[in-house]
Amino acid sequence: MAEPTPADVERLWEQFHQVVNMTSDEIRVWLLTDASNEDGAFSPDPDMHLPELGTQVVEVLRKRKMDLTPHDTDVMRQVVDYVEDRTENPPPSAERNEEWRRSLMSVGHDPLKP
Repeated sequence: MAEPTPADVERLWEQFHQVVNMTSDEIRVWLLTDASNEDGAFSPDPDMHLPELGTQVVEVLRKRKMDLTPHDTDVMRQVVDYVEDRTENPPPSAERNEEWRRSLMSVGHDPLKP
């Protein structure tokens, strides 16, 4: 695949920041909480499995556009595609479907957030 042009990166940057409506800190806290045990207690286990894409979103959000790598643009494209697909095709009664919301929040999109 050809390397994206500066205009492509600009469009992707805008799309990414439109679909990711959580801050890097909100995502990080969510990922840690979501990976905690059922009662919400956080156990700092070094083997804790955090969603790789979610942690990559946190890293991209902490970067300036000029510092993006090709890997970062791949992550941004994955997130945009994932969020657009999941929000265009929500399950019935999406407001009550916690699994759907949790999957979106794991990449930085809270569907209940304005």
